[in-house]
Amino acid sequence: MAISALDHPLLAGLLGDPDIDAWFTPEAEIAAMLRFEAALARAEGACGVIPEAAVTEIVGLINGFSPDMPALAQASARDGLIVPALVSQLRAAVSEPHRTFLHFGSTSQDVIDTALVLRLGPCLDILEDRLGDILAALETFSAAHGAQPLMGRTRMQQAIAIRYADRLESWITPLREVLEDLAMVRTSALRLQCGGAAGTLDKLGDAGHRVAAALGRELDLPVPARHWQTNRRGLISLTNWCAAVTAALGKIGLDVTLMTQNEIGELRVISGGGSSAMPHKVNPINAEALVTLSRFVAVQSGGMQQAAVHEQERSGISWTLEWMLLPQIVAATGVAGLRAKALLGSITMP
Repeated sequence: MAISALDHPLLAGLLGDPDIDAWFTPEAEIAAMLRFEAALARAEGACGVIPEAAVTEIVGLINGFSPDMPALAQASARDGLIVPALVSQLRAAVSEPHRTFLHFGSTSQDVIDTALVLRLGPCLDILEDRLGDILAALETFSAAHGAQPLMGRTRMQQAIAIRYADRLESWITPLREVLEDLAMVRTSALRLQCGGAAGTLDKLGDAGHRVAAALGRELDLPVPARHWQTNRRGLISLTNWCAAVTAALGKIGLDVTLMTQNEIGELRVISGGGSSAMPHKVNPINAEALVTLSRFVAVQSGGMQQAAVHEQERSGISWTLEWMLLPQIVAATGVAGLRAKALLGSITMP
């Protein structure tokens, strides 16, 4: 068993998501950090904070830079993060007149938080596309079979007669709602981080806000009125949204597991999991996975609430906890989307 089942080499078929996982590799993170540093140099050059010659050299270096990854890993044990060592490696390659202008006025949190946001945007694009496909599949199924009668159940006991469309609507409505909420989540979570050492941009002086605005334009990110080094509301809104998405998909999964039971037979899974001891079984693996993933994300998002409490001007404690939790939440939400699509492609009427 690997430390995380989400990137387990053998369980990847069930719990892996190559599209989302690609945005949380070391290479993707370093690329986003280097993108930030190059954009910072261009923004500061445009605002007259650093010389244009320094901008040219810094950007040219970054475009072809390959960091010493083992050295970065070793440095994280000393510094608690990789940015100081990464900046040192970059500076060592810049000529002496321009060396001090690299990373000028910035701080590790600006780099790491913005690099995270740059990678979260494409992840949300992937999730939005998948949710749209799932919603379309449900609406198609409802249009084809929704008029047929179904026994309604409350507290898992027979209640009154309903239609398939009534139950399907309880699956469809939450998905419509989370898709509607996504624009608000993007606005809240996908923002530039630019605060400097203690959130005051002091080293940039009067040019601080102009540099932040130019940096936002370079990276195509909104610039908040104030940094969010200790205000993690945006990331909380994102992880809460992921919890809502996986809860909606988990509801579908749980209902399908019950509806496909042999003695109920309200739906049929045409391709499911086999058993080593009972070859006659067709287990609703994708449906079960949706329930598991919803509960996993619910637990991890609770941890993000803990990580939202940052002491004083900057926190290493809560910030590190975020690094442990947030990628797993986003990855698990992506997996839920994949499993839901596979499930809906495998169910049929009895």
